[in-house]
Amino acid sequence: MKIETFAIGPLETNSYLAHEGSLAVAIDVGGDPKPMLASLARNKLTLTHILLTHVHFDHTYGVGALHEATGAKVLAGAGSDELMRTELGRGGFMGLPPVRDYSYETIAEGEFEALGQVCKALATPGHAPGSLTFHFPAAGVAFVGDLVFYRSVGRSDFPGGSHDVLVDSVRRKVFTMPGSTVLYPGHGPETTVDDERLHNPYFSDFAR
Repeated sequence: MKIETFAIGPLETNSYLAHEGSLAVAIDVGGDPKPMLASLARNKLTLTHILLTHVHFDHTYGVGALHEATGAKVLAGAGSDELMRTELGRGGFMGLPPVRDYSYETIAEGEFEALGQVCKALATPGHAPGSLTFHFPAAGVAFVGDLVFYRSVGRSDFPGGSHDVLVDSVRRKVFTMPGSTVLYPGHGPETTVDDERLHNPYFSDFAR
C-alpha cells in the first residue's frame, strides 16, 4: 500500500491518500483537495471511499469538494450526526469558515473491503463522538485521527470527549494491534503501536 500525506486546511490536518493498484481511498480531507485530486489524476487512480476518522471541521473542509469531483462514498462513524449539529462539526468554531455541506453514510464497528483488502473500522471514542480508527491489517497500517499522536493523545475537553474513554480506546483497540503497525494521526508525524505503547507518557503504566 502506498500512502501520501497532505497537510492541508487552516490547521494543516494530515489528509491521506492510500492506494493499491488502481484504487485509492482518502482518509480525512482537511482543506482544498486539489493536491489530492492531482495525485489521483497523475497516478490514474479511482477513489472509492472517503473515510472520516471523525467529523471535526478541520478534518472535513474538503470532503464536499472531493466527493463532488470523484463520487466516492463518504463513511463516518455512528454518532457523527450529534457532532454535525455543533460548530465543531459544521464549522464556524473560533471564527473559522463554515464547512461546505456534504452527506455521508454512517457505519458501525466492523469490516468492509477497500483497496482489495479488509479494512477494520474500530469504534474509538474519547476525542469526539463517532470517532473511528481505520485499520488495514494486511498492510500493517492504521489511521487514528486525533485519538493518539506521536508521544501524545488527542484533546478530550471538547463536547462529547472524555480522557478516560480515549485512553481506554487506545489500550483496547490500538495497542492490541501488532507492534509494528504504523499509526497515521490527524496531526504530526506517524508512529508505531510499539513506540507509543512503550514511550507515550500517557500510557507509562501500560508499558510495564
